[in-house]
Amino acid sequence: MTFSKRFIRFNWVVLILIYLVVIAGSFVRITGSGMGCPDWPKCFGEWIPPTNADELPINYREAYLEKRTKKVEKFTKVLDAIGMEETSAVLLSDPSVYSEEPFNAQKTWIEYVNRLFGFLAGNAMLLVFFWLLFAYRKSKLLWVSAINLVLMAFQAWFGSIVVATNLVPWTITIHMFMALLIIGIQIYFTILASNQKYVFGRFTNPKWMLWMLWIVFVITFYQMFLGTQVRESIDLLIKNEVPQSAWTESVGIPFYIHRSFSWLVLVLLCVIFWFNEKGKQYGAIRLSFFVLAMELFSGVLLAHVDMPGLVRTAHLLFASVLFGALCWFLLQARAQKS
Repeated sequence: MTFSKRFIRFNWVVLILIYLVVIAGSFVRITGSGMGCPDWPKCFGEWIPPTNADELPINYREAYLEKRTKKVEKFTKVLDAIGMEETSAVLLSDPSVYSEEPFNAQKTWIEYVNRLFGFLAGNAMLLVFFWLLFAYRKSKLLWVSAINLVLMAFQAWFGSIVVATNLVPWTITIHMFMALLIIGIQIYFTILASNQKYVFGRFTNPKWMLWMLWIVFVITFYQMFLGTQVRESIDLLIKNEVPQSAWTESVGIPFYIHRSFSWLVLVLLCVIFWFNEKGKQYGAIRLSFFVLAMELFSGVLLAHVDMPGLVRTAHLLFASVLFGALCWFLLQARAQKS
C-alpha cells in the first residue's frame, strides 16, 4: 500500500514531538521540577496552572498529599496483585513519598510545558491512528499505530504514578524504557509507511559490520539505563551536598562501567566508521559516529567540569538520537531479508 507524502511527513513530525517530550522530561529532571504539579492531568486542579501561591488554598499541600497517598495505595495494590509485594512494602514505607513540596511557579510551569509536549505528541499519534482508520483501513500499520498509541497512553498514566510516588528512582527508569520503546516503534512505523524497502539502499558492506552495529545498539540501550542510575546517585549526592570531586568515588562501580562501555562503543564505531567511509557510505553510520562523539564530550563535561544543567539535557538528547539512528538503520537493514 502506498501512503501519501503528507502522511509520511506527518509521522516525521510525530517522531520529533516524541523526542521533544524526552528533552522536556530531562529538563524537568535537571531543574527538580518533577513535583511542580502535584496532581495529574491537571496542575493544581486547573488546566492553566497558577503563577502565584496566593491563588492556591491555604491547605493545598495537605489536600494534594492526601490525594497522592490514595493514588500510591491503589498503585501498591496493583504491585501486590502482580507479585511485587516487597516493592509495594518499600514504597508504602518510603517517607519521601509523603513529602509535599511548596509551590514554586518556575518549577510548576516547567512541568506544565513538559505535559503540553506530551499532550501534543499523544494527540498527533491519535490523529495518525484515525488517519489510517479512514484513509488506509486495510493497512497492517493500523495495528502498529494502535499499539504505540496504547503505549503512549500507558506512558502518560505512568507519568502520574512517577509524580504520585514523588519521583521514586525505579519508576523513572521504567518511564525511560517506555519512552525508548515508543521511539523505536514510531521509527519502525515510519520505515514501513515510507513504502521503501531500502531507505538507505541494500546493505553491501561486510556482514560483520552489521553485527557490530547490533552490539553497539545493545550497549547503547543498556548505557541509557545505567546512565539513569548514575544520575540518580549523583542527584542524591547533590542533595546531601557532596562536592563534585567526590562524585566518582561515591557512585563507584556503576560509573566506571558506564564510562568504560562508552569508550568501548566509541572504539567499535570508529572501526565501523572507517570501513563505512572506505566502502558504501551510509549517512546513518556517520550520524551515529558524530552523535556519539558529542555524547562522550558532554559526558566528560558532566564528570569533570562544573557545567550547567543543560549539559545533562544535551547528554540525554545525544544518547536518544544515537539510539534512534541505530534503531532506524538496523530495522531498515533487516528489511533486506524479507
